[in-house]
Amino acid sequence: MPGLVSVKTPPEAAPLRVSVPESQRSEGNKTPSPLPRKPPSPSPSRSKKKATPETPPLSDASLDNPDLGPFLLKLARDTIASGDGPAKALDFAIRASKSFERCAPEGQPSLDLAMSLHVLAAIYCSLSRFEEAVPVLERAIQVPDVSRGADHALAAFSGFMQLGDTFSMLGHVDRSISSYDQGLQIQIQALGDTDPRVGETCRYLAEANVQAMQFDKAEELCKKTLDIHRAHSEPASLEEAADRRLMALICEAKGDYESALEHLVLASMAMIANGQDNEVASIDVSIGNIYMSLCRFDEAIFSYQKALTVFKSSKGENHPSVASVFVRLADLYHRTGKLRESKSYCENALRIYSKPVPGTTAEEIAGGLTEVSAVFESVDEPEEALKLLSRAMKLLEDKPGQQSTIAGIESRMGVMYYMIGRYEESRSSFESAVAKLRASGERKSAFFGVVLNQMGLACVQLFKIDEAAELFEEARGILEQECGPCHQDTLGVYSNLAATYDAMGRVGDAIEILEYVLKLREEKLGIANPDFEDEKRRLAELLKEAGKTRDRKAKSLENLIDPGSKRTKKEGTKRWPGLGFRI
Repeated sequence: MPGLVSVKTPPEAAPLRVSVPESQRSEGNKTPSPLPRKPPSPSPSRSKKKATPETPPLSDASLDNPDLGPFLLKLARDTIASGDGPAKALDFAIRASKSFERCAPEGQPSLDLAMSLHVLAAIYCSLSRFEEAVPVLERAIQVPDVSRGADHALAAFSGFMQLGDTFSMLGHVDRSISSYDQGLQIQIQALGDTDPRVGETCRYLAEANVQAMQFDKAEELCKKTLDIHRAHSEPASLEEAADRRLMALICEAKGDYESALEHLVLASMAMIANGQDNEVASIDVSIGNIYMSLCRFDEAIFSYQKALTVFKSSKGENHPSVASVFVRLADLYHRTGKLRESKSYCENALRIYSKPVPGTTAEEIAGGLTEVSAVFESVDEPEEALKLLSRAMKLLEDKPGQQSTIAGIESRMGVMYYMIGRYEESRSSFESAVAKLRASGERKSAFFGVVLNQMGLACVQLFKIDEAAELFEEARGILEQECGPCHQDTLGVYSNLAATYDAMGRVGDAIEILEYVLKLREEKLGIANPDFEDEKRRLAELLKEAGKTRDRKAKSLENLIDPGSKRTKKEGTKRWPGLGFRI
């Protein structure tokens, strides 16, 4: 029945084992091979290793045999099960799909064909050939006819979810979420919108939206999941606890810390009732994070220490979970001015990440190094932070599905290079990050707009003004769409673009932007910002230079240009370095 939820294969997981339904398995055992008979193989009792399936080359004409498709699909499964590797199984699966396609009744959808294509795509993915899996799955989702009943709906649902996973591994976040969403709609159509299996898919899609930083959509889906699980599960169930943890993460990302804390406390109570001590400790870490965001530092320390005690006793002194708590304590003590304690916790965390226990994934180590780098960055040690980020990036560069994460690391490195005056390296880091974000489909996200703005600032410092203007213009379009014109990031881009136009001699364009921002601030944001007078003076200078006067319908100016920027009439067309580009 519909309702199976596709789950992403962990990067370090064992090769995928592909199986076929029991009905077909039994049919495969009963149906004699359509291939020519071979001499008997040695008895397994006398063989040291199970013989792998061998088949002679098949002509195209033999693919018309209706018994061949199920047989080849069984061979593909047996080949993987024997440990012979997926390469030979791939050949069997390709020929099985061709046979099913040839033997399918004309004008009738073939579920056997859809299943064989799913298996073929899974084998491609196990070989990390994700690009080749995509067209196979796109073909597979076209085969079923959802109106024909539950089996067809299941085939279509599974195809869309598998396609979404494949896009995710390629880093195509928007296409991944689109595929998941189409799969969810098919599942709802087949099962109704209150079925527990629909709840699992909603949660899966909510997690994908969190990764894409689409928190409003994620919150909507998570609320639906929570409602479904509360209706079908016992009070304080593990499912409800998991939903509340996800909802807390979403609320925290949106700055709603009190709601996040409420969800975490309820999740902790459910885990305690179910005897899940390690999960309770993980929730304690999250509760500590919320307390730290609320500047309730004593309560945060108590939560972290509780989690630390459990992790040390259950997982060992050198487990990454212990290191992650050390990093949070380091950040907390830095915020409270206890720098010696902060540095000590950082060193303890790095000691664990340098010699991880067996079973620790590269993603865990990279994430930990990234967190430690943030502490070093906050204590004004950018060089050490850059070293840690470089190590993290090397750990992830060969891992599928990590392109967006690497782009985020490169963006952080670009900012740090910029702050220490290494502008060429800053621009290169941003350029690489932008290329990855474009390829992953995040070109419309607010984060992408911010990265474009940062890259534009690096170009300004390298006197690449034309390139900077193009980047600021693109960033403006994205942030206006995603955040609105009154958002602080959008206003910062307006400021930078106006300064760039001024540097290029396009004074009229600069004035137009400044007057637009001025009107926005007066009508919607007010004039209380301390940078108001400096911004008003800058606009007056531009108007005087152009021989114009300001449209008096506008009243005042708010936070447009860095207040530290100074400019005189003698600067002429070379005034742009001091125009206060905003980071």
